Amino acid sequence: MRYLLLAFAVLLATPAAVTPAFGQDANTNRIIDQGTNHSQVMTTAQHLTDVIGPRLPNSPQMRAAEAWTEGKFREWGLTNVHREGFPFGRGWSIDRSSVRMTAPRPVQLTAIPIAWTPPTRVTAPVIVAPMRRERDFAKWRGQLRGKVVMVTRPTDLRDPTDPVVQRLSGEEIAKLDKFEQPRFDPTALPRNLRRADFPEKLDAFLKAEGAVAYATMSRLDGKLVHGEGWAFETNRSAAIPGVEIAAEDYRRLARLAKVGPAPTLEIESAVRFHNDDTQAYNILADIPGTDAKAGYVMAGAHLDSWVAGDGAADNAAGSAVVMEAARILRASGVRPKRAIRFALWNAEEEGLLGSIAYIRRHLATRGSPGDPQLNGDNLYYSFADQWPITPLPGHRDLAAYFNIDNGSGKIRGLYAERNPAVVSTLQGWLAPFASMGASSVVVSPTTGTDHVFMQSVGIPGFQFIQDPLDYDSRVHHTSVDTFDHLKADDLRQASIVLASVLLSAANADRPLPRPPLPTRPAPTDPLAYPQDEDE
Repeated sequence: MRYLLLAFAVLLATPAAVTPAFGQDANTNRIIDQGTNHSQVMTTAQHLTDVIGPRLPNSPQMRAAEAWTEGKFREWGLTNVHREGFPFGRGWSIDRSSVRMTAPRPVQLTAIPIAWTPPTRVTAPVIVAPMRRERDFAKWRGQLRGKVVMVTRPTDLRDPTDPVVQRLSGEEIAKLDKFEQPRFDPTALPRNLRRADFPEKLDAFLKAEGAVAYATMSRLDGKLVHGEGWAFETNRSAAIPGVEIAAEDYRRLARLAKVGPAPTLEIESAVRFHNDDTQAYNILADIPGTDAKAGYVMAGAHLDSWVAGDGAADNAAGSAVVMEAARILRASGVRPKRAIRFALWNAEEEGLLGSIAYIRRHLATRGSPGDPQLNGDNLYYSFADQWPITPLPGHRDLAAYFNIDNGSGKIRGLYAERNPAVVSTLQGWLAPFASMGASSVVVSPTTGTDHVFMQSVGIPGFQFIQDPLDYDSRVHHTSVDTFDHLKADDLRQASIVLASVLLSAANADRPLPRPPLPTRPAPTDPLAYPQDEDE
């Protein structure tokens, strides 16, 4: 009841200019009918997860996902369905893996190969040698030959204090409506680049010291593992096999190594590299607009995932919602003024590389022609700090971008992303869905996914507020990121809301207000001393 009263208050306060017209009301009803009585969002998500499985860029599973999603867009009648390639690197997949402690007693451990590390079959003792910075190497030089090196410092079990599954309250959403001033620290980029380069330097050190493999500790308890890796570029291949071991098993190994003798591990990592095509591909599809001069609006989610689970909440959920919104709008027979484009991004997990490639091709370039060519973490950390920004002819064509990448929770509203001028308009577009729980617009920004660099080149880009569920507590990138953790009612609701917001943006008389084209900012605190490397 409280949400309904709040929604009614929003409706009363909304300017008449953003109140839906009768034609839009009819479209809303058709969208709701398609999104409930004829929904395909869960069958789409099930195919991406149960049938195709984890979708590491350029792996056979990702190639299958690219072909299947293209086929579905065509089946549903979208136009201009195509893939756009960009330089990436090698694919990688796991055939089978096993990590066992063989002494002082046999124990099957919960573990996973670290992505893009080479295959191995080895039995060797462990050594606990935590290393986080280059200066740590000196402590362990001459001690690692023939060993499985446990490079994470063991941490204590953390008793959970927060609910495993969370729904946002109105009060919690209201706390997000706070303008956060942007901050610029000119010393942050070199510090981040040094951190990004550390795994490569660690790999070289372990190789030089004669280590046979390395092991890291899962950052979550509960026998969850992740397996994220870094060495996908063909010129930055990892030399040392790596495994991530569940926190509970890792601590046991560390305790045994402490009291001695060191336990022995048997590692089998049967993994394969895929080098036949080093291009990764974004999948794009359109619903054409009636006014060729009006430009287009866009929705996107990343199709790629890590490999410990099936990439369900991250981000088959968002991909299925984007696809379902496309199907709903096409089946509803709408004829929007602006075209509506749907994007399934690739290589988001490696540094938003797919959406950066789209920006560079269609929207804007950053930096000077002579700047070094970067990829992966180096590109991710550097892209927003490359100047100047040079808009391409298509920059003005993109009127708004909407991203969905926070698991399978219900949409609760939109982040206005430090753009107060759009708040009242977005509230009007969400007004029909207050009874579904989606009525809030907050001015605060979000980070870490594909709308971020759209904003960085002056595009109105937005992320949806979603109920967290168990996304951060146990699902994000982990071995339990499977179909079971998707909520059907929530994904149906999200598809309906996304489809309607896209149609409202496509039919709006005027495009949403754009932020100024960014220029190099001044330091937020010109009197600050640089942070220590450990901070």
